[in-house]
Amino acid sequence: MKQNRFKQLLLHLPAAVRNAIRSRAEDIAHSTKLREERLPLHWNEASARTVSNEVEELLRRGAAYRTQEDEEFTRSDRKIAEDILTATSRAGVSNISRTAAYLSCYEAFPELHWAFLAHVVSRNAGWNMTDLRGSRMADALNEEGKRNVYRFLERSNALIFQDAYPQLLLYQKSRELGASQFHLLRYFSVSRFMRPFWERFWIDKGSALLTVGLIINEQNYIEQRVIRHPFYQRHVTDKTNFHLYSLAGLNQLIIPLFEGNSVTRLAGRTVTDFGSLPARIALGKCLYAMLMGLRAVKSGAEAFARAVPHSGSRADYWPDIFTANPEEALTAPLQGSELLESETLPTGERLYSPKLLEAWGDTPYEPISREDWLKDTSALDGISAPQTPLLCDISREHRTGVLKTAFAHDAALPFKAD
Repeated sequence: MKQNRFKQLLLHLPAAVRNAIRSRAEDIAHSTKLREERLPLHWNEASARTVSNEVEELLRRGAAYRTQEDEEFTRSDRKIAEDILTATSRAGVSNISRTAAYLSCYEAFPELHWAFLAHVVSRNAGWNMTDLRGSRMADALNEEGKRNVYRFLERSNALIFQDAYPQLLLYQKSRELGASQFHLLRYFSVSRFMRPFWERFWIDKGSALLTVGLIINEQNYIEQRVIRHPFYQRHVTDKTNFHLYSLAGLNQLIIPLFEGNSVTRLAGRTVTDFGSLPARIALGKCLYAMLMGLRAVKSGAEAFARAVPHSGSRADYWPDIFTANPEEALTAPLQGSELLESETLPTGERLYSPKLLEAWGDTPYEPISREDWLKDTSALDGISAPQTPLLCDISREHRTGVLKTAFAHDAALPFKAD
């Protein structure tokens, strides 16, 4: 039986290679179409220099980082801040609620481009979390490994929300009052790095500069708290299984594009070096330029976000391949051959991708350190105009990634008891 399965896998390899080559060519052709109509991001180089100079001045002065315990705030200030903390806590209970909160914020204030980018990325975080409980990863990791990777993804998602969402609500409050309230950023232990960006945004409404600032800030925020945290380095990022997780094609960040009543294409990028801070910042800027700088991507992504509530299941955007119902999941022993033979899978024979709240329960965390990550001028290196990549359609590449995980699943079968 085991020899027969190996033979079947080897027989399918040439077809899989041909599939990958065709997929690349098709994605290149569709990327050209997506790039036809550009939208201006209105990057202001003078404002960028001003903000950079202000951050440098903060570092030169060695301005002490203070939190709400030693900052003097008025009664009104504290009322505003406590209301924001309450709203953040309420909206931050899960990846599902966080993702919805980002979209609500963007729809209320479309100039907050980062909120929509965060919504898109947060959807992907949810899909990656449920992949760990779906049929594609069923045999790739043991239970402890799955739980550790889940905690890694969930903590990153939760911490970014905890830091960024109060900033978004503070802007909304400033709009409501007609006056800047960004002195309250310190109340939430937001890095000194962000105040010049928000004050400049309040003056000139430069969405692109603020978005770049938030991308740099949030990636630095999780760098020591998650990416370089000893627990996650020991149990996740330094483990072979984590690298296999990426090699298996689960490291693609996708933007479903809705047209009519369904998803027609997938824009996005492949994450090549999640452990590198500069690489994550560059990826964020690249995604932003694609999401808000290409009309076809922006309109398609907005239509999908409004039409399809986030559940965490990949069936949200690809119901012809995935199902959130375990009773309709694929039962064939070799997933790769099934996917290689057909563009879709029939009802009752689709890959299982559960809804997030059904896959994972609540996750308690230890207290979050509140020190300012800003220590030197290295963060200023990322302050530059976002550039749209040449390859922005990854519809076929994503399907190839699904196929890779299916073959990885199939390859593991001969080592299991018959």
